[in-house]
Amino acid sequence: MDEVTAATRRALHGVAELLLAGPQYRRSGTIRLRVVPGGFGTVAEPDLRVEGAVLVAGDRRLPLAGTYAELGAAAGVDPGAPEGLYHDGSGAAPGDEITVDAAAAARLAESLAIGEEALLAFAPGLTPVLWPEHFDLAVTLDEVNYGISPGDGHLPEPYAYVGPWTPRTGPFWNAPFGASRPLRELGGAQAVRAFFEQGRTA
Repeated sequence: MDEVTAATRRALHGVAELLLAGPQYRRSGTIRLRVVPGGFGTVAEPDLRVEGAVLVAGDRRLPLAGTYAELGAAAGVDPGAPEGLYHDGSGAAPGDEITVDAAAAARLAESLAIGEEALLAFAPGLTPVLWPEHFDLAVTLDEVNYGISPGDGHLPEPYAYVGPWTPRTGPFWNAPFGASRPLRELGGAQAVRAFFEQGRTA
């Protein structure tokens, strides 16, 4: 992943955690986020969503620029991660500058959209959740996590993963947490779903 895309991913992770999940948790008691066209958003109050390189707050469309604190003030929320729920996260602080490239944001949003389509086809009875801690979209079925990450320390590009709660062995399992495959190798949602199906029986 090039540095522009990596910087955009880190910034969007910070937005998800500090400006969406944190304020939502303090107001509505949940950190769950969801995929929306062009990006991601809250599932409860405050009603906020990211579309490309823009934060939508009511009738306001705010460029993802400045600091998290400045953008939060413009959106009418108090920025900050959910407190006391997890130890990892984006590493972003309210005073940090937000750096988002619109084209990179669109590519990352596309990876989340592919993931959601694949997860809904794979597990139609479950609702995919975008978790702010690791900024990944996932469902859990029979003590196995299935999901899409836009990239992280494990693999710095969008990838699909299967993470069983109990470690498994065999050629399919190529990651410390289970199995992962870059989206560029899998392609579209149908291939991602097939990867999940393979993980279910591996």
